[in-house]
Amino acid sequence: MANAPENLQYTKEHEWIESRAEGIVRMGITDFAQGALGDIVYIQLPKVGEELTAGAVCGEVESTKSVSEIYAPISGKVVAINSALDSAPETLNSDPYGNGWIAEVAISGGSSELLTAAQYLEITA
Repeated sequence: MANAPENLQYTKEHEWIESRAEGIVRMGITDFAQGALGDIVYIQLPKVGEELTAGAVCGEVESTKSVSEIYAPISGKVVAINSALDSAPETLNSDPYGNGWIAEVAISGGSSELLTAAQYLEITA
């Protein structure tokens, strides 16, 4: 069964967000997503300064099994990326909710339909 911390919000596309500071969220992929992908070998991160649109593709994760798109869970401007993933993409497998975060976004608009942990676990069951 997938792990879904209560303090995060989730998308049906298996991304998560966490409020960090006023108007800033951190985003990543879920434990369920990394498990389905298998061993992650590459990630294409969004660029700092890039404007994201909720529900639109903002990156890509490649594993030994497949390639999967990352969808922006919220609209806003990328203010930071986790560049450590460039040299250690497997961190997405080992710590998807911690050191495996992907980007921080300054919220500028709406979000995809965000789910609570309980709602997210229902769709992954």
